[in-house]
Amino acid sequence: MSRGRLDIVPAVSDKHSQHKSRYTVDRQIPGAFEGETVTRRRFMTGTTHAAGAIAAASFALPALGFAIGPIFKEAPHTWESAGPTDMFPDNNYIPTVITLTPGIGEAGKGTVYVRQRNPAIDTDKADRDTLYIAITSRCAHLGCPVRWVDAAERFICPCHGGVYDLLGRRVGGPPVRPLDRFYTRVVGGMVQIGPRYSVNSELERFSPRDPGEPIDGLGQYMYPSRPSARKL
Repeated sequence: MSRGRLDIVPAVSDKHSQHKSRYTVDRQIPGAFEGETVTRRRFMTGTTHAAGAIAAASFALPALGFAIGPIFKEAPHTWESAGPTDMFPDNNYIPTVITLTPGIGEAGKGTVYVRQRNPAIDTDKADRDTLYIAITSRCAHLGCPVRWVDAAERFICPCHGGVYDLLGRRVGGPPVRPLDRFYTRVVGGMVQIGPRYSVNSELERFSPRDPGEPIDGLGQYMYPSRPSARKL
């Protein structure tokens, strides 16, 4: 025997070197029948698993669709008349009740604060292409109703102390962004209120977000807009 390293080469079994037959009889499976390729036990096991998966899907898929369906449902876009153009001054807000969500009666109504655009104070990019400013009464913190206080020139939320200035920007309290706004237009001497949109701290327009969702910096990516968020 040589003192060098002894390389041991394992013997290759003829059984593994040959191609395995697809028939159960050739593979010597107990209870096999001539000509079958799948044993009855494996067939019944697979059938049972498939039936169980179908049964589970019949319960899970409808529940899943019910849960996430509203996310992809596009809310209707409607325009509501708020009043004649001479009804709204440029230095004060006039509360107007309009239908925000049609089809659900009084529950779909809400208050919108409207005033004429004032070039001296409405210098932001979002306000340059509109004649009237319409601000929501829903707080950007948790959705509580805010109230415009003329003497203080502030929007104030009585729930958690949210405070906004004349332009709807947050100046105090826990809200994460300014008050949302609405698109406006003038048709036949009437000011009409359209879809809602959100604004960041610079009053730049974004697709509507739900209360509590910041849109400054990374917030606009962490809280993407959903079609159902257009409903108020």
